[in-house]
Amino acid sequence: MPDDLVTGVVIETCSAAHVSAWAELRTELWPDGTAGEHLDFAIAAVGEPTRLAAFLARDDDGHLLGFAEASLRFDYVNGCSTSPVAFLEGLYVREAVRRRGVGRGLIAAVELWARERGCTELASDALIDNDASHRAHEGVGFAETERVVFFRKDLDIQIPK
Repeated sequence: MPDDLVTGVVIETCSAAHVSAWAELRTELWPDGTAGEHLDFAIAAVGEPTRLAAFLARDDDGHLLGFAEASLRFDYVNGCSTSPVAFLEGLYVREAVRRRGVGRGLIAAVELWARERGCTELASDALIDNDASHRAHEGVGFAETERVVFFRKDLDIQIPK
């Protein structure tokens, strides 16, 4: 993989040597999870390189800038017509370096990984009210396919008769 997809930014595939850095960035993106949970996920994920991938972005001095995670999904993916579909599970760029091409470089790494696995589609999702994420997706070439509201019902609760 080219290590200079964006000038001054190095994109590297996460390996066992990178799990701590990856977990640190995951904690920034998804603060509801603990640092330990994110580390456990990263450790498990590097053990599944045919199904999962993650990429780190660093500057020339080695400072972490962001990450992207992707998976292969074999079930139906909304808006897609092939299988498997590469799915962008997470994309995060630290605020201080946003809008400088870091996310674009990370997406390029995910796209290359997906093509190497025979995928012809890359899908993603975002919360319905996350306009910044919608704009970021559009900025790197994604097209919105549909909007969905999910529901759940707790089956342990008794419904009055």
